[in-house]
Formats: sequence, C-alpha cells, structure tokens
Amino acid sequence: MSETLRQTWYMTQRQLMAMVRQPAYLLITLIQPVIWLFLFGALFRKVVELPGFGGSYLDYLVPGVVAMSALSTAMWAGMGTLEEIERGTLNRFLTTPVSRSALMNANVVQQGLSTAVQSLVIVLLGKAGGATYPGGVGGLAILVIASVLLGTLIGAGSNALGMLVRQRESIIGINSFLLLPLTFLSSAFMKPGLMPSWMRHIADFNPLNWALVAGRSAMSADPDWGVVLGRGGALLLAAVVAVWLSTRTFRSYQRSV
Repeated sequence: MSETLRQTWYMTQRQLMAMVRQPAYLLITLIQPVIWLFLFGALFRKVVELPGFGGSYLDYLVPGVVAMSALSTAMWAGMGTLEEIERGTLNRFLTTPVSRSALMNANVVQQGLSTAVQSLVIVLLGKAGGATYPGGVGGLAILVIASVLLGTLIGAGSNALGMLVRQRESIIGINSFLLLPLTFLSSAFMKPGLMPSWMRHIADFNPLNWALVAGRSAMSADPDWGVVLGRGGALLLAAVVAVWLSTRTFRSYQRSV
C-alpha cells in the first residue's frame, strides 16, 4: 500500500470514529430513508394504476430512495470540512507531513463507506417490505456502487463548496435549494414516460438520475448493459473530476492560510 493510501485510510478511520461517537446522527441517518421508503411507498402506491406504469411501486421506489439518501447525506460533507476549519484541526494537520490528498479525500472515502452501508440497509428493508430484485445480487451490487459514485461526486463537490464559502448559512442555503429540484427532476418517484417532456430532458443531465437509471436497469430481469455502463461511466467520470476539483480547492485554501 502506498504511503498516500495508508495516510488516507488513517484519516478515514479518524472520520469514522468521529461519526461513531455521534449515535444520534447515526440513528437519524438510518431512520430517515426508512421514513422515505415506507411513507412515499404508501403515498404513491396507486400510481402503478396509471397507464404505462405497472408493476410494484415498492420495487420501483427502492432504487430511488437509495440514490436520494446518497444525495442528501453527501450534500452535508462540506459542513464537516467547515467544522474542521473552524476548530483549527485542519490547519494543525497542515503542519504535519500527512499527504494533502489524504486530508481531503478521507472525507470522501468515509462518505462512500457510509453510503454503501446506508444503501444496503434500504435494500434489506425494501426486501422485508415485499420488494423483489430480479437482477439478483449482481444488480444490487451495481445499485450500491452507483449510489457510492453519486455520494462521492456530491460529497467532493460539497467539500469544495465548504472550502470556498466557509459559511454554514451559505452551505445550508445552497443544499436546501438544490436537494428537492435534483430529486424531483429525476425518475426517483415517477417513470420517465409519465413525466413532462421538459423534466425528462433535464433528468438526462442529472447525476442522481444517472445512478437511478444504472441501478434500475441492472436490477431488472433483462438488464440493458449499454445503459448501465453508459450512466455508470458518466458517474465515474464526474466523480473523478469532482475529487480533482476538491483537491485543487484544498490547495487553494492551503495557500490562503
């Protein structure tokens, strides 16, 4: 293992331990998707009666809740970065020989691990509620990977935002402004064929929808691997670019202190 990877894992463990010490946060993180899953599942279950929908709404909803949870959790990664700045912890680490990439990417790795666990919990709860997954374990694995890539993309972007604005109010305002539009301008709750045409066109450029489309296709009985690879590849590329931008933003912050 290279020195940078070793340091990244060390810093990730530090992030994970800080999260474990906040049981209330862990509980809310797990309970919130449960509420979404069964609340929205009960509220919209009649939509399957619309022409062109069909099937079980819970089957359709599970990937939507997985992706939406990854999005909503990752959007707050920048708050953790901001807290590190305000406490002076980040500046103290800058005086050590630890890799600057490790300092920035540990938050993203921790976010990815948390997203994977959260996604698995939602999938298991969906199964307990009667959802079926024709794509089997392979399809579920791709759904989890897609959600992790989405979380990485959004988490790295949130870290960069925290470095740039350095104000809680700005992060809260931007996140609140983006969360619902990104969610509802996707196929999280409604099939694309039943959405207005302008919404469908916007959804084509929505990373949340990329994760949904890749996950749902992989979980179907007859996956379209071209769609899975296309959307998954777009997510991977976007995540790599976001991590790079996040690192560049961190270096800019480093020069300012």
